[in-house]
Amino acid sequence: MARKVLVLHGPNLNLLGRREPEKYGSTTLDEINHGLVEKGRQSGALVETFQSNSEADLVERVQQLMDAPVDFVIINPAAFTHTSVAIRDALAAVRVPFMEVHLSNVFAREPFRHHSYFTDLAVGMICGLGPRGYELALEYALGRP
Repeated sequence: MARKVLVLHGPNLNLLGRREPEKYGSTTLDEINHGLVEKGRQSGALVETFQSNSEADLVERVQQLMDAPVDFVIINPAAFTHTSVAIRDALAAVRVPFMEVHLSNVFAREPFRHHSYFTDLAVGMICGLGPRGYELALEYALGRP
């Protein structure tokens, strides 16, 4: 059976390529998603991507995993990293292993960005590697036993 991976993107990531390229680079979200889906296909895995600027939409998408499970979640909660107990609780409820990904090095930024509501539940965190962080998270997800 093919491995299934869900990639979740939080608020403002739909603006990648245009938003603060000095922090986030010039790669668009569509380019990131296309690369992840293709890498999954080449490995015989199904990779689905979902982006929303709405906390409620992200919570609902995570809750759907109760009835339509996946093997692994890759999440860039973006600004919700520092604020969303709701998304955290949804991930805890569905009990799907996940990797937290951030394009920028959150620890080299404003102090309020140093705290994440997700890290203690995550299998791991990748930050500061730009779009490559997503690729590394997917490689990890595909190589898990």
